Amino acid sequence: MPHVVVVGAGNAGLCAALAAAEQGARVTVLERAPREERGGNSAFTAGAMRVTYDGLADLRRLMPDLSEQESSGSDFGSYPAEAFYYDMEQVTETRCDPDLTEILISRSLPTLEWMRAKGVRFGPTYHRQAFNVDGRFRFWGGLTVEAVGGGIGLVDTLCAGAERAGVSLRYQARAIELAQQGGRMTGVRVRARDGSTEVIGADAVVLASGGFEANAEWRTRYLGPGWDLAKVRGTRFNTGDGIRMALDAGALPTGNWSGCHAVGWDRNAPDFGDRRVGDGFQKHSYPFGIMVNAHGKRFVDEGADFRNLTYARYGREVLAQPRQFAWQVFDAKVSGLLRDEYQIKQVTRVTAGTVEELARKLDGVDPDAFLDTLKRYNEAVRVSIPFNPNVKDGRDTEGIIPAKSNWANPIDTPPFEAYMVTCGITFTFGGLAIDPRTGQVLAEEGHVIPGLFACGELVGGLFYFNYPGGAGLTSGAVFGRMAGTEAARRGA
Repeated sequence: MPHVVVVGAGNAGLCAALAAAEQGARVTVLERAPREERGGNSAFTAGAMRVTYDGLADLRRLMPDLSEQESSGSDFGSYPAEAFYYDMEQVTETRCDPDLTEILISRSLPTLEWMRAKGVRFGPTYHRQAFNVDGRFRFWGGLTVEAVGGGIGLVDTLCAGAERAGVSLRYQARAIELAQQGGRMTGVRVRARDGSTEVIGADAVVLASGGFEANAEWRTRYLGPGWDLAKVRGTRFNTGDGIRMALDAGALPTGNWSGCHAVGWDRNAPDFGDRRVGDGFQKHSYPFGIMVNAHGKRFVDEGADFRNLTYARYGREVLAQPRQFAWQVFDAKVSGLLRDEYQIKQVTRVTAGTVEELARKLDGVDPDAFLDTLKRYNEAVRVSIPFNPNVKDGRDTEGIIPAKSNWANPIDTPPFEAYMVTCGITFTFGGLAIDPRTGQVLAEEGHVIPGLFACGELVGGLFYFNYPGGAGLTSGAVFGRMAGTEAARRGA
């Protein structure tokens, strides 16, 4: 019976552990965090997973509990492979690795079905990806499915499944070095909480310990100046350990090392993620308002595309603004469309009955410049085009820079409200090169490193510059399942 050691207990690592156990391997999962903080970044997500489907019949295979009322009252549409390919190519400027992308897309639905068989329950993303218009929910942006219970629910379910399968979960066990003999992995050196170390022998090792977003020094080294000032959306434990160990063992780095997933995040959120709030600090309804910086100026096209195709790069734009903040501004016409995260008690918000009063309340913003920006924006909106939040409605502006391409509304109806955001980094895009057929880590010379596999956020080559929402968890599951399966087979 081969022994497979998995480093990391997030979605990718747990899927690898379940897959390896399914093949008859003895499996040990090493989790750097204590049990109450387990799950890596997966625990901080909303649980949305991007998956191909041709229609309601495919969705029912994932969501058999879908009621007739939900079915008849919803327009789920479809999300064929061609649409997934288009979104990946669009947001990565065609740089995504074609082999990795093909596997991600073609195995997305079968992998989620496999997860369903392992106990994961899925439901529709009603509160994030659909608006009720004329009594019917219409889903948009290619993101229809989420894990019940969000990220924590997903992690807890996968952990329970792993324990049922006989997987050993070791907490506060930090992997610090890979052990090799004759060029093949033979184990992992682990440091316990008390500082003692031991080598855990293994026939195969799967690295699934995330990127380096929680490492301020690495962020500054690879992403550039100023990134040490970003807040970390998720776990404090993703400091690049898996990547560093693999590079020390001769692994080939690949992907967008200067790129990352970064969003608008509450300005007064803690430096690292808070599991009690989860992803509630994010602020992603900006397509229905405007964003202004300290100079009172707009700096992005808030309506360039659906938010789940722009949100992962707009955090970088906010970080580049003076004092690394922006205010998102809305009026009463759209306040009912704001996502649930705008209602959390920890939110940094101001409200006002007039725009002049609002201007005075926007901390750090030039009030006169803001009022001028707002006046010019309101005059530029082409109100003759109907507003529709469910589609890219083409309701744009003319004569201002930057333009707003969709969902432009004059901000003229009180009460007015504004939310202060900064940059929140989710995960980094650079990582390790793998064989797309097996998940084995490639060496700098181009051959595979025997006994070493990788999955999840530390795999490079999929995402560049930007990211289609929900693709991260799906990638972790697809390549986690692959890595665990192959590790068990090739470790035997």
